[in-house]
Amino acid sequence: MARAMFEYTKTVLQKVSFNSDLFCKEVEKAVKRLLPYEIDELTIWLRQFTANKPELYSCLALIRE
Repeated sequence: MARAMFEYTKTVLQKVSFNSDLFCKEVEKAVKRLLPYEIDELTIWLRQFTANKPELYSCLALIRE
């Protein structure tokens, strides 16, 4: 079940990436919902996904401790 939530989170983030405000809100939700090891995986995925989307860089700060 937890793996399904991780995959769902990635899907939602891809769909809302057109709007940085929505993207940041979804990242915040993901950090609250996901397990610690999934947050680590999400961090890696987010760095790759936002590599060519500078408008989303500010949202990466939400997952750093």
